[in-house]
Amino acid sequence: MGSGAEPEWDRWVRPRPTVAQQRHDVLIALAVLTGAVVVILLVNSAGIFTFGSAPPMLEQLAWGFAVSAPLAVRRRFPLAVLLVVGALYIAAQARQTGDNLVPSIALFLAVYTSGAWERNRTVARWSRIAVIVAMFTWLGVGVIRYLAGPQEPFEDAVGPFDPVIAAVLYNVVFNLLYFLSAYFFGDAAWESARRRVQLEHRAEQLRRSQEDSTRGAIIAERVRIARDLHDVVAHHVSVMGVQAGAARRVLETDPALASAALRTVEETARTAIGELRGLLGVLRAEADGEPPGETPAGLDQLPELVLRARTAGIEVEHGIFGEPRPVPNAVALSAYRVVQEALTNVVKHARARRAEVRVRYLDAALEVEVTDDGQGVLEGGSTNGFGLLGMRERIAVHGGELEAGPRRDAGYRVRATFPTHT
Repeated sequence: MGSGAEPEWDRWVRPRPTVAQQRHDVLIALAVLTGAVVVILLVNSAGIFTFGSAPPMLEQLAWGFAVSAPLAVRRRFPLAVLLVVGALYIAAQARQTGDNLVPSIALFLAVYTSGAWERNRTVARWSRIAVIVAMFTWLGVGVIRYLAGPQEPFEDAVGPFDPVIAAVLYNVVFNLLYFLSAYFFGDAAWESARRRVQLEHRAEQLRRSQEDSTRGAIIAERVRIARDLHDVVAHHVSVMGVQAGAARRVLETDPALASAALRTVEETARTAIGELRGLLGVLRAEADGEPPGETPAGLDQLPELVLRARTAGIEVEHGIFGEPRPVPNAVALSAYRVVQEALTNVVKHARARRAEVRVRYLDAALEVEVTDDGQGVLEGGSTNGFGLLGMRERIAVHGGELEAGPRRDAGYRVRATFPTHT
């Protein structure tokens, strides 16, 4: 079965008990043994024996140890423990030991454990049925002996049923409830363990699916970043080609003009190299790009985004702070994308009435901020499925910083800072 295949849960086999579970079984066995010793001492001290008489106390203690000890390995060897405890239970009753309470508890645990931990489900079912049938057979033998022997008078009997029949029915019903409960709870424990493993398996599948989706979204956003930056840098390279060609043609006839053209080439190349650094680590797959001939988005197009948000029913204020100045095209494009993503989230997810878009020209940075008065936007909550992940990828290209989170009073804030060196 491949790693991605769904397990056949009908054939699921419960893992063997852990070391901690085995230690717990030892503690359970010690607790049952302690209970057996205490009950035997009390029964003998009071002289209230289950069968009217009992063998010597030392032998009773030995029977208590024999019935309790197998429980120390009940989850490692559930079938063997069931058979051993069942046989010892009948043998102890045949010997008419003074106490029947603790052996009954041990037998209940053995039947339960076989249902909960036996890896072969067919064996688990039929072994328990066999033990239960044996116990009722033994009960039937006891009832026959009781009916065949001299009957004790039921001096306090006042009910509507015959006292003998009532006593027999009481024992039968009590044993039915006892064994059926052990059978049912054992199966329920096994089924609960299987469902827990199913839930863990599905949770792991969901986690892997989310990781794959996130990874795919990040790759898609990097492709988009690469495409946008490619368009920006292509502009600079085109300018360099034109200026270099002009300089070559007038180099001999007009050195001053050629020098000016080469100076333009130098400045354009420096700008292009700075923006190309943002492409490090970004892999571009096949271009599925936007329609050719579109005007590259930038800060000048922010009013259009604000107008679209207003059309969607959001009151949006747009403010520019500081002295506007030219910024690298790649930075302007990324700032535009951040505002675009944030406003999209406000319109579609935040349930906001008002929003503010602020552009700040700082001394060595460009800052864009979008705030709203809505209910907040969770990470990943966006039209394209990756939200803030895409913003972080885009801003990281320029060595910038992103702050995103709920506001103190109400709403949500997205603030991106891009270093500028103009």
